[in-house]
Amino acid sequence: MAKKAVFLDRDGVLNVEAGYIYNIEDLRLIPNVAKAVKKINDSDFFCCLVSNQSGPARNYYPDSHVKALHQRLEQLLWQEAQAKLDALYYCPYLSPNAGGINPEFTYWGTWRKPNTGMLVAAAWEHDLDLQGSFMVGDKATDVDLAHNAGLTGILVTTGYGTQVVEGKYQHNTTPDYIASDLSEAVDWILQWEKGNR
Repeated sequence: MAKKAVFLDRDGVLNVEAGYIYNIEDLRLIPNVAKAVKKINDSDFFCCLVSNQSGPARNYYPDSHVKALHQRLEQLLWQEAQAKLDALYYCPYLSPNAGGINPEFTYWGTWRKPNTGMLVAAAWEHDLDLQGSFMVGDKATDVDLAHNAGLTGILVTTGYGTQVVEGKYQHNTTPDYIASDLSEAVDWILQWEKGNR
């Protein structure tokens, strides 16, 4: 039986939006996200990170730096609430016209959101039911990704979310739900699931 998942964007959803993070210590959790992730862990949902990370393609830092940031993210989640991500996917690739310059990572890829590659890979590798799953993000592209793959898309107003709602960032999109932060989003998902069993 395929599992349902809650897919989470990283910057602005789990950690404080701080642009490109050059120092590992500058990755800080948004208040209460560890508890929210723990709630996902304690439910029947698979918890999975899906994040665009174009730093390597832009030659800002190596791919190993992204991995180190994710290691810190996992440590902080665990320290704060014994919370964990069941899987992590990220896209270090960027097309040349979008600003990619490092040849190792510069090309158009199906993994870059709002393309569905990361979700398809996760579903394939972990036997996930995408149509019963949720995507939580702070950008229009996260909501677009959800809808492109048949998921329910939730926009949080942390990170860039408020600017998206006001039409000042990226483009207009129609989330299935707007939450103030990840805690509210997770509570909504669990309520929705309970009501639709």
